[in-house]
Amino acid sequence: MTSAKPIVRIIATGGSIAGIGPNRMDYILYPELGKHLTIQESLDRIPEVAEIATVRSEDLISVGSTAIGAPEWLNLTERINQTFTQETDVTGVAITHGTATLEETAYFLHLTVKSDKPVVVTGAMRPPTSFGTDADANLIDAIRIASCPEAGGKGVLTVLNNEIQCARDVTKANTLRVETFRPNELGFLGYADSDGQVVFYRAPLRRHTTNTPFDVAGRTSLPRVDVVYAYAGADGLLVDAVRNNRSDGLILAGFGAGTFPPAMTRAAEEAVKEGIPVVLASRATAGRVVTTPQKDKQGFIVSDNLLPQKARILLMLGLTLTKDRAQLQNMFYEF
Repeated sequence: MTSAKPIVRIIATGGSIAGIGPNRMDYILYPELGKHLTIQESLDRIPEVAEIATVRSEDLISVGSTAIGAPEWLNLTERINQTFTQETDVTGVAITHGTATLEETAYFLHLTVKSDKPVVVTGAMRPPTSFGTDADANLIDAIRIASCPEAGGKGVLTVLNNEIQCARDVTKANTLRVETFRPNELGFLGYADSDGQVVFYRAPLRRHTTNTPFDVAGRTSLPRVDVVYAYAGADGLLVDAVRNNRSDGLILAGFGAGTFPPAMTRAAEEAVKEGIPVVLASRATAGRVVTTPQKDKQGFIVSDNLLPQKARILLMLGLTLTKDRAQLQNMFYEF
C-alpha cells in the first residue's frame, strides 16, 4: 500500500544540528564535548514532521563536520545513490551536517549524485540544547523541501534560516549568526516560508547531478588537491611544499581577480612545468577569475567564480577523468 504522504530518507552525519551542550546558554563549548543526538532523537523533538512526510532515518556517521572529507563524501554519495536506486518510492533525501564544511559536502554531492530527485543539506548554528536553537526549524525545512516535487531537477540544495540555496554558490559567511549561509551576489533560490510553502524564484543553470560525467561509484579515494592562500609578501614556500609532496593539483587563492606575489607565481609556474594542474581562484567572496594571454602562456587554469574550497572539489573530480588542461578548464566553465 502506497503512503499518502511523501517519503523522505534522512541521512544524519552529526554536527551542531545534533550537538549537545553543557547548558542552555552554551553556544561555543558543545563542539569540544563532541556529544550528539541521534537522528531519531532529533526527530522526536519535532513530532509535527509526521504531518509533512513519512520519514525513514539513519545515522551514517556522527561527527563534527571538521572531521568530514573525501572518504565521507564518497560514502555519502554512495548511500544517496543507493537510496534512489533501491527505494524507488522515496521522494527526496535530507542530510543533516555540521556547518563548517557543509558547503563543500553539498557541492561534492551536487556534482556526483545521480538523481533528479530533491537532495537537501541542512545544519544549525545553535545546538538543540541552546536557547534560540535553529536546529528544529532547519530540520523541518529540509524535510519540507525534500518532500516538494518543485525542488527536483535543481541539483543539491541547502536550507538554513528558511533560505534555499544552490550548493554551488552558497558559502558560510558569519562565524556565529543564524543567517550565515549566503549566495554572495547571485541570490538564493527561494524560501521554505512561514505559511508552510516551499517557494522557488530561480534555478541553477550550471550542469549538476545527472548532467555531469563524475561517477565515483566504487572509489575509495580522490586525487589530492591542496589550497594555498595568497597574502602580502607571500613567497614560494607553501607552493613548493605542495610541489615537493607531488600533490595531484593545486588551488591558489589570490588577490582580487587572480593576482599573486611574484615569488608565489614563479613557484606555481614550476609546479605546472612538473605536471601539477594549478587553478587560480580568488580570496574575494564574489566575482570571476578570468584568463588572459599571460595566464594561458603560464599554463594556469582559472576558477571562474568558484570559491577556492569549491574549486578544489571540482579539480579533484576533474582529475579522476583527465589531466588535460583544456578539458579541466572547460569544466570550470560548465559546472
